[in-house]
Amino acid sequence: MRGRRRIVEATAVAAVLGGAPSTLDALRRQRELRLAVVHVRDATRAIGTLLPPGRPSFVRGAVIHVGISVLCGEALARTLPERRSTLWGAAAGLVLGVVNVEMIGRRFPAIAALPLVPQLGDNVAFGAVFAFVVDR
Repeated sequence: MRGRRRIVEATAVAAVLGGAPSTLDALRRQRELRLAVVHVRDATRAIGTLLPPGRPSFVRGAVIHVGISVLCGEALARTLPERRSTLWGAAAGLVLGVVNVEMIGRRFPAIAALPLVPQLGDNVAFGAVFAFVVDR
């Protein structure tokens, strides 16, 4: 059984590092650090549109992102096998990404405007990092 402290730690690390794929993609496309930071800010603001009144907001987006990360971390902690958990975490992250980004998020224009593949990559990274940290 995975301990509560380890689950919280893994969720926090995964929530921070999970955004690496889309951040690196933005840096690759923009070729300027400042513009990549703007992309991260805009992506966080887009998450803020998920709850009423549906306006982009960095603070709302950050709070919602933390909530989604906690829910996903709890789901992963309860379902991932301890054997080969990083591989399973990456696969589970892809499933979470399809549900979170493609099925739910695409109904919101600010989220739909984000490039899909890097967003899915973020979810894969979240799952893999979570599994790696929780079972280290």
